[in-house]
Amino acid sequence: MSDGYRQLLDATIQHLEGLKSRGVRHVAITPETLRALALPAAKFPVSNFPSPFSKVAAPSVIKTEPAISMPPKKTAAPAPKPQSLGANPLPDITSASPEKAAAFTALRERALACVKCPHLAASRKSVVFGVGSIDARLMFVGEAPGADEDEQGEPFVGRAGQLLTKIILATGLSRADVYIANILKCRPDTPGQSAGNRPPTPEERATCIPYLQEQIDLIKPAAIVALGATAVDGLLGKTLGITKLRGNWQMYRGIPLMPTYHPAYLLRNQAMSEKRKVWEDILQVMEKLEMPISTKQRNFFLPA
Repeated sequence: MSDGYRQLLDATIQHLEGLKSRGVRHVAITPETLRALALPAAKFPVSNFPSPFSKVAAPSVIKTEPAISMPPKKTAAPAPKPQSLGANPLPDITSASPEKAAAFTALRERALACVKCPHLAASRKSVVFGVGSIDARLMFVGEAPGADEDEQGEPFVGRAGQLLTKIILATGLSRADVYIANILKCRPDTPGQSAGNRPPTPEERATCIPYLQEQIDLIKPAAIVALGATAVDGLLGKTLGITKLRGNWQMYRGIPLMPTYHPAYLLRNQAMSEKRKVWEDILQVMEKLEMPISTKQRNFFLPA
């Protein structure tokens, strides 16, 4: 047994013992989930670099297994919902550095148990911590989970997430090669609404962003892509606005940061000119990371 595996196993045991000490006695796991956990990580076919905004079926990676939920501790009064283990169980955090993996596991445990925003803890189904490689050179940061993300426990799995996945694939990478996270780990509550989302409040962003900052400090990506105005404002503070900032490199915690439009914007405005703007931003990121760029990739969304 490797040192890295032993540390991850110890961290998992400690997490379950912590749940036991809080009164949890059972962890429900479906047979389908157990079979899924035994499978190797999915690989993406990235040959031919399909256009990131072409109308193709979304990759199957976004169809995650249901969250492993646990019964709430019995109390005399209602309490914030305990966090499920989510679609990505703890042992999936791996790294070339066992110390880094252990630190990341401990960070996620703290985030899963967070109730600093009681209204969000009470309404959430999942804490959407993040997904991808913790050794990634490229990191994407969005604003907050939506309904699909809250349900599945993974960021960017709805329609906007499917579009982001296509963009990543078009660079020659996969979701497993990058790391994807949000400013907020919980879905902003929408009292009185059966659907829809709202942006995080400044107070919610300030409360939650230390988790993201620790993720960035541990991952140490070579570049960050900030997706949309809320993510840009959350990372950089009040700025000139996404329209003026996109396509222009910024710095965040000593790391080059590229602001660009959120994929949801491209779902609302599907003009070729807007798609080209986002792709030009991504090309700059690829150049910064010294990734190979084919002629076909450079010509996406240019006039014939």
